[in-house]
Amino acid sequence: MAERVPDAGEVIHTHAAKHPDLQIANAHVKAHICLPDPTVGFYRGTRFDWSGVIFSLQCEGHEYYGPWFTRRDPSVFDFVFRGAAIVAGTHSAITGPSEEFVLPQGYDDAKAGATFVKIGVGVLRKPDESAYSCYNDYEILDSGSWAIESTPTSVSFVQRLDNGSGYGYKYRKSLSLGSTKPELEIEHSLENTGRIALRTPHYNHNFLTLDRKPIGENLRIIFPFPVWSDAALNPAFVNVDGQQAAYRRMLVDDDVVAFPLFGFSGTAADYDVRIHDRLSGAGVRMVGDRPLTRLAVWSIRSVLSVEPFIEVHVEPAATIRWATKYLYGSAAGALLAANSLQRDNASQ
Repeated sequence: MAERVPDAGEVIHTHAAKHPDLQIANAHVKAHICLPDPTVGFYRGTRFDWSGVIFSLQCEGHEYYGPWFTRRDPSVFDFVFRGAAIVAGTHSAITGPSEEFVLPQGYDDAKAGATFVKIGVGVLRKPDESAYSCYNDYEILDSGSWAIESTPTSVSFVQRLDNGSGYGYKYRKSLSLGSTKPELEIEHSLENTGRIALRTPHYNHNFLTLDRKPIGENLRIIFPFPVWSDAALNPAFVNVDGQQAAYRRMLVDDDVVAFPLFGFSGTAADYDVRIHDRLSGAGVRMVGDRPLTRLAVWSIRSVLSVEPFIEVHVEPAATIRWATKYLYGSAAGALLAANSLQRDNASQ
């Protein structure tokens, strides 16, 4: 079972006291999914979508997700290093393939004390005239209605919400395991039930904590296109060349390696991200069905995040759908290793 939300300064322990969750599994993959709950849910921040939070996913003896932080403290803005501890704030302390609808709906037009909407979270109160920040504390007035259905290999979440001032939606998200492959599919639909269009970038933070090992030179990120970055990257940490980004050394202490990536086209075919651990052979492949609008990498010693962005735009009475497939384990790893070897040989 997933652990409980700790008090300020409390240490995170895997499988401590319980939150509402459930398990889905097939012959290849076993995953623990945290359930949305405004009172006792594992994640109750106002940044990320509450549905489909994966606390643990195991495949072929490898663990892919889990806490990348050691403590949670509501006084922390995003995250901080405190010696050996990594302390995350309330709104960033989440695990697995965590998704965010980036822009709040109606925030700029709302007066101080009025409401706005964060899709996947609920109706929030705007406290003052300051600019919106996903790290700020906002009072949750209504988390909407959540309906959850599950089978042994799948779970679906439906959130219905209306803030009474023109914004309303029905949001459905399902996680399902393939019957013959170590594959997870995350499907979404967003129906606009209000009278104002919904517009926002959407991305998956993809907090990968593979086997809880430090992020370092065993890891490569591979793309289907020639990739480049305009960031001033330290070549001692990471090298971006050809179709891959390769780590050169282990991240330690307060190291943060973060950079944008470019080179993708306007077609969905470029939403195909592969991560390969050259030491263990484990890997993960993430394939989306929408064109990328932005691509970034964020990493510290405990976690590697490849963040693909898409655009979400839904007019009143309309519905959009999108999905991402994840392939885990040696099947993904073997493919990545072969691709990496071909590129290495070509460069010699």
